[in-house]
Amino acid sequence: MPKVYIHTGTNLGDRAANLARAAALLEASGVVIAQSSRVYETAAWGLPDQADFLNQALEAYTERPPLGLLELLLGIEQKMGRVRVQKWGSRLIDLDLLYYGRLVMETEQLTLPHPFLHQRNFVLAPMMDIAPDWEDPKRGVPIRALFAQCPDRLPAEPWAGA
Repeated sequence: MPKVYIHTGTNLGDRAANLARAAALLEASGVVIAQSSRVYETAAWGLPDQADFLNQALEAYTERPPLGLLELLLGIEQKMGRVRVQKWGSRLIDLDLLYYGRLVMETEQLTLPHPFLHQRNFVLAPMMDIAPDWEDPKRGVPIRALFAQCPDRLPAEPWAGA
C-alpha cells in the first residue's frame, strides 16, 4: 500500500472533535493511519480575520488510487458538513492530500505533491513531527529543509488543549 500524507485543519465548532472525527472516518473507509502529528494551533492563513485553526498531519496507507483518495477526502468533508463559501475562509474541516508516495502529477483535479505545502508553516510544522526526513519528490529536499526555508512567518504552535 502506498504511504500518503494528509493534512487536516478546522476552525469552526469543536475543533479537536472535528480532527478526531475526520481521522475516524478515514479509518472507517479503509485508510490505515500509521502516525498522527501533535495538534497545532495557528492563525488563519490567507484571510486573517477569522478564528484560529487547529491543524494536524497524518501518515497513512491506502489501496485507493490518488483520485479515489481525493474523492474520499472531499466526501468526508461533505459528510462532516463543510460548505465551501469563500477561498481560505472558515471551515468545519479541511482535508488535503499532501503526498501520495513519491508520485508527482498535475491534473485538473489533483496536483501532487500539494502545490502550496512548502509555503505554509501550518502544514510543515505538523509534518516535522511525523516525517522530517521525508523527501519531497518534486523539490528533492526533506521536509526539514522546506520548513527551514518556508517564507510563512505565522507561528504554528503545539495546541495547549491537546
